[in-house]
Formats: sequence, structure tokens, C-alpha cells
Amino acid sequence: MLLLLLLLLLLLLLLLLPLPPPLCIFQQQQSQRPRLSWLASLRYRVAWGALCWAAAWQQWRLEQSTLHVGRSQQQTLRWCLKWAQDPRSPLRGSTDMSTFQNHLPLTKASQAQGEESGKQFLPPSSKQHVGEASLQATFLGLAALNKAYPEVLAPGNAACLTPTSPWPYSLPWPWHALSQPSPPGAKEPMALLVEALRSPGLRALEARTAVELLDIFSGLEADGKELVEAIAAGSPGSPLPRRAAELQEALEQGPRGLALRLWPKLQVVVTLDAGGQAEAMAALGALWCQGLAFFSPAYAASGGVMGLNLWPEQPGGLYLLLPCAPLIELLPAKEGGQEEADTTVLLAEAQNGKEYELVLTDHTSLTRCRMGDVVRVVGVYNQCPVVRFISRLGQTLSVRGEDIGENMFSEALGRAVGQWPGAKLLDHGCVESSILGSSGGSAPHYEVFVALRGLRNLSEENRDKLDHCLQEASPCYKSLRFRGSVGPARVHLVGPGAFRELRAALAACPSSPFPPEMPRVLRHRALAQLLQRKVLS
Repeated sequence: MLLLLLLLLLLLLLLLLPLPPPLCIFQQQQSQRPRLSWLASLRYRVAWGALCWAAAWQQWRLEQSTLHVGRSQQQTLRWCLKWAQDPRSPLRGSTDMSTFQNHLPLTKASQAQGEESGKQFLPPSSKQHVGEASLQATFLGLAALNKAYPEVLAPGNAACLTPTSPWPYSLPWPWHALSQPSPPGAKEPMALLVEALRSPGLRALEARTAVELLDIFSGLEADGKELVEAIAAGSPGSPLPRRAAELQEALEQGPRGLALRLWPKLQVVVTLDAGGQAEAMAALGALWCQGLAFFSPAYAASGGVMGLNLWPEQPGGLYLLLPCAPLIELLPAKEGGQEEADTTVLLAEAQNGKEYELVLTDHTSLTRCRMGDVVRVVGVYNQCPVVRFISRLGQTLSVRGEDIGENMFSEALGRAVGQWPGAKLLDHGCVESSILGSSGGSAPHYEVFVALRGLRNLSEENRDKLDHCLQEASPCYKSLRFRGSVGPARVHLVGPGAFRELRAALAACPSSPFPPEMPRVLRHRALAQLLQRKVLS
């Protein structure tokens, strides 16, 4: 009872204390919010006050850790060694960075999983993005979003369309009051979408990833009539015939700019950035979410939260690599004909303009794991590098040692689709022919599955353009094609919902990187055959 009284006094003091100037904009929102009951208003006031102080505290911690990044990474290493789960580790008594690097070799993610499980299906993943990096990404991301778009976080102004939020850390009490209430029993994206469609005043849409949001908008077009009828009939909730008529009119005008017609006050779309999301972001920005800003609070990969986004107004995603756990090292990326580097650098030693592969170590296993995520350093925050994520080495195509990287293939595919009249690329997946057994005595090649909008059939001339673009992008691929060692890439158009089914299959696999990562090169036959069964042309 005494503890409860002390807690109530602390919360009352929190309400009375002045807010720090950089975050006082939160307090200004109180006058902008709709009328609430006194209890709900008190909950929001307490939650916003607590968020202000939590964000200020995390900002101070961020400043301290990034100003003294060498010391911070040493502390991270000490923490990893202290809580390491392997009692046989020879380094448990040592906290020296050089000793740590000299005694533990670099290990690729696929090798690390093979050593632990004896088998490999897809790269290892971390389904729960927990830890200090996730906490900072959430608190500071909310503060940055509120600063850029002051009204989007007010009550009733945001809706999450997926069962899982894009914010990496689930906020405990008292911040539950800031979350948007979901309809009872709403676990499916379509149920969440119906609830959002009933609210015309939304200013922010949230979804865990861009590819999942793409699936939702594609489903809205397919099932729009049924959803409008449900809203008009009041299933769920009270009947809203006028709102249903507005939705019907908006849907009839097509996909371009649809989100702003459905929600005229909409300002920003919040998703969690991860590998394989760029195509979905581009498709959403060009069609359904045209005219809207996109914001990701963090970059997530198979190892958890990799980088923190403090700049929501910057397009393309800039992320600050953090010196907290997991321990991050940087391996210089291979350039041209150079030999692959075997010596890493720490965050303070990163050079502007250079590309690096991320190497992660955490307390679960003292393994210096090469994650395959390649970043380019584009700036510095105090002593920590600010990066842009470039590609994933695990998404490389190679049937004769040509090594077509994820970035190179995506750019070649984009140029090819640009030559297909009226076509807009929504999704794609690649398979090396040996996985499907489709070579049939011919030279090995790539099987490419694409989801398009604006084109219902692919001519042979259009199919050949991808192979020509790949030859222009890679001299090695062009040489192999000229000699007949590699066959032409085969392009297949898949039907609506094919990639949604693929993502459902990926999500059902415990070792899958999705979510949040979306693999573009499929290494398992069952997944490739799933797309193969959906081929239209």
C-alpha cells in the first residue's frame, strides 16, 4: 500500500514538473486533442509526461555513449562476456578487445546456425527485437516523429494495420495509454483495416513492414466492396453509411493516391525498415501512398535492431549504428578484384564513403557472426557512423561464380521493367535453376518471378530485356552468357496474392528471417515451387 502511494505521488510530481525544452512540444498537444473523459485525459497526461522524461533520458544516454564510443563498445564487450551462456568460453575472464578479436574467428551466419543446429533452412533470425537498442529506437523514434509531425501521435490520429507494431520495443505501463486501442479480437490485418477505414481523421498509418502494408492495400482493392458493405451495415460497430459512400468513391478512382483519399489528413506511414523492403516502399510511394512521407524508427535485420533513425525528414533511411549490445564490428567490403578482408574495425574507425559488412556478437553465444548486411558510411554522429544499408550478401545469385549481388540485380530488374509499357513492379523473387531442377540439360540460369501492376502478359521480347540489362550490369555475367556457360534468365509473371502466400510460408518457419527481412533469393525448393504454382505467364 505504501509503495502504491509513493508511486502515485511520483506520478503527480511528474505532472507538475516542467518539461525539458526540446520535448515540450508533447505538452502542446494537450490543447489539440479531442475531448476525453477525465480519467482518459489523466492517463494520456501521465503517459506523455513519462514519455518526455524517458526520451530525454535515452537522448542523454545516446549522447554519452556516442561521444565516447570506444569506451562504450568496451563496456558492451564486457557485458557480453559476463552474460555469455557458454561456460567453456576461454574469454570469460578477459575484457580486452584485441584479445577478443584475436581468439575468436569470424563466422558467417549460415555457418553459425549449422554449428548450433546441424542443419540450415534460412538465415538465423531474432523474432523479438529486445534490448537497449530497441528501447532507444522506440523512445527516440517517437520523439523524432512527434517533432517532425506534431499531430500524428495525438489520441485517435494513428492506426496500426498489422497485429505487430513497427516500433521495436513494446511500451510497458504507463505508456499503454499512448497505444491506439484495437477492436476486440482483432488479430487479422483486414479486421484492423476495417477499424482504420471507419476513422476518416487519421494522420498516421503503421504497419510492421512495407511488404505487409503492400499486401494490405492489394487486399483492399480485391475485397474493397465487401469491406465497404460491412462498414455501411455496422459490422463491426455502428452503421456508417455516409462513410461507406466516401470509401466507395475513393476506391473507384483507382490505386494512385488512394490512402490520401481514404484519409485526407494523412501525413506519414510508419514501417520497420529491413532487408528486401525497397521494392514495396517504391510501389507504395508510387501508387497507394503517393504524396505521403515514410518513416522507420530503426533498421532491423536477422540479428535484431541494427541502427537508429533520428531523421524522419530524410528520405531513403539514414541510421545511426549504436555502441550498445549487440557488439557491432565492421568488416571492409570486398571491392573489385581485391581479396576479402579478414580484419574488422570498430565504430570509431569507420571511414566516410566506405562500405562495410556488419559483424555482430551478443551474450547468447560468443560468436563473431558476419551478418551479410552491407552498409555505406554517409556521415557521423559524435563518434558513431551514420550509414545507409546497401545490400545483403546472402541474397547473391551465382550459378557459375558470377556473383550478381542483390543491389545489382534489383537495379537491372528495375531498368527492364521500366521498358515494359505500363508495368509497375510490386514484388520479385529469384531462384537458381539447380534448386528447381529446371535446367533440363541446358546451361544453369536464373528463374525470376515477378508481380506486376499494369501488365497481364509478358511477351518474349519483354522477358529478354532482363537478361540484356543483367549483361550490361555485369561484365562477368555477359562473358558467361556469350560462351554459353550460363543460360538466359527466365522471367515468370505470377498472379495476385502469390507473394502474400510466400510471406505466410516464411512467417510459419521458425528459422526464417521474415519478418522483418524479405528474402529475394529463395534457397529452398518448397518456397520456389510455391511461386511456380502461381505463374500466369
